[in-house]
Amino acid sequence: MRYYVCSDIHGFCTPFVNSITEAGFFSDPEPHILVILGDLFDRGNQAALLQDYLLDLWRRKLVIFIKGNHEDLYESFAAADDKIPYRYYDINRTLDTATQLTGVSKEQALDNIYSLMSRAMQTPLFTEIIPEMRDYLETEHFIFTHGWIPCIKEGVNRFSYLYDWRNADKSTWKSARWINGIEAARTVREIGKTIVCGHWHCSYGHYRYGNGKAEIGDNADYSPFYSEGIIAIDACTSRSGICNCIVIDD
Repeated sequence: MRYYVCSDIHGFCTPFVNSITEAGFFSDPEPHILVILGDLFDRGNQAALLQDYLLDLWRRKLVIFIKGNHEDLYESFAAADDKIPYRYYDINRTLDTATQLTGVSKEQALDNIYSLMSRAMQTPLFTEIIPEMRDYLETEHFIFTHGWIPCIKEGVNRFSYLYDWRNADKSTWKSARWINGIEAARTVREIGKTIVCGHWHCSYGHYRYGNGKAEIGDNADYSPFYSEGIIAIDACTSRSGICNCIVIDD
């Protein structure tokens, strides 16, 4: 099977469609499928367009969705989960996504936030896309996930292996979606497999462990970051204007 892999689209539909088209997804005669490693929304202003596009791909059985931390945020927001401070929804732009997908202005939302939450729960993102998401996809040689596989945090950017990570509970997987995989890969890997992840901008890997270019800015390298046991593909689309798409045969 051939896997076309993207991550962290963050509401930028045009760069995403351009990326998979240029990679050959729609013209490939071989058996193939698109895998998106989470964080579909919460940055760009094309949320409604992207939602429709992804729904079409899903209904045609052309895509596998991996859950990202921003899907967790949207789910919590729509369910009025008061365990997460409101400012998290604002800072991470979950509120913007909800207004775009429901057609409610931010001013109206602030007047009645619970009405917006109720409408957010009725969007296709909440009712159709998120329920189809999985924590990871594993093939013979690869593991596809959002942040990293569940592991034990030992300190700042220090992790140790969790032997039964595949059976981790919901809370543990939620935490794993926030992990900087580029750092976690230094100590936590799966023998014989490469973990393909998003979440953390791949320019961080090039800056810290690769070509020494800037982490953010005009001199940053937003191309996929390859190292032992990892391929990181988050192109930081809101800054770079591009969405990475890699092609893997396995």
